[in-house]
Amino acid sequence: MKDGDSPLSQEPRNIYGGQAVIEGVMFAGKHVNVTAVRRKNNEIMFYEVPRTSQPFLQKLKKIPLIRGIVGILESSAKGSQHLNFSMEAYAEDETQSEDAPPAKTDKPEKSGWSLSMIVGVTVAGILSFIAGKLVFTVVPAVVEELLFGQTFSNRIVHNLIEGLIKILFLLTYLYIISLTPIVKRLFQYHGAEHKVISAYEAGVPLTVANVQRFTRLHYRCGSSFIVFSVLVGVIIYSFFTWDSMWERVYIRILLLPVVLGVSYETLRFTNALRDVPVLRFLGFPGLWLQKLTTKEPNDEQVAVSIASFERMLEIDRQMGKTA
Repeated sequence: MKDGDSPLSQEPRNIYGGQAVIEGVMFAGKHVNVTAVRRKNNEIMFYEVPRTSQPFLQKLKKIPLIRGIVGILESSAKGSQHLNFSMEAYAEDETQSEDAPPAKTDKPEKSGWSLSMIVGVTVAGILSFIAGKLVFTVVPAVVEELLFGQTFSNRIVHNLIEGLIKILFLLTYLYIISLTPIVKRLFQYHGAEHKVISAYEAGVPLTVANVQRFTRLHYRCGSSFIVFSVLVGVIIYSFFTWDSMWERVYIRILLLPVVLGVSYETLRFTNALRDVPVLRFLGFPGLWLQKLTTKEPNDEQVAVSIASFERMLEIDRQMGKTA
């Protein structure tokens, strides 16, 4: 090994993803999902959940269009578990008295989570995602129909205006919530997650100084998926006609799985082309949106993200040897 090389630079570059949580970051490995959160006493606490998947789901993940929907729902379910864990830790810190003993670290089994709670949170995460997508799909269609339904008859123009309304709603929503302190910090951890993944993919040692040199924007981010779902929806909806507002809404609900599946494949395609100079622009809309959904993290937030990622890699290696 050459001077300055790290163990990371000697192993294949695997593809990893993550998610920002309250005061921390979750990373999804091949065998385990790990969340690290910084407690108020400045210690880092870990929550580790082995990854399990039914053979039936694994087969579905190999089918184009279908794999995107399965992956999205699975990510929503798993992400909700880790987000709720971080919220529990945050709430405990906020209500803990000064003379209470400090929170224990590295003891995920002490978090009080039971099987029934995990199942409940999983179901709630999936339902929340579906409800959010339905609202984001239905409301812009209704608003456009009410404002411009009788103005002209060109369906493509109607779909374009509907897409613009969706983007306007999205940008307004993200801007408003980003003004709250807790969401601003969440977006900082989102930026820290992206920086760590970029540093890992570049093969540099994961130190705070090295990680901070990388951009907070990343092509594989879920924010990019949101943009693609709007653009893909405009195209797909243009192949269908409607005679009333309710028929228009009905069509969009039925086509929602198709839009999600195609959007996922589009995101994979643009990510594969991100190193082609002429085609890099395909991923730009998602990167622009990330300027709202990510903020520059401080060194402590980057340190938490590094701790989560390295813990995930360590457990992945251990579980990989025993598999």
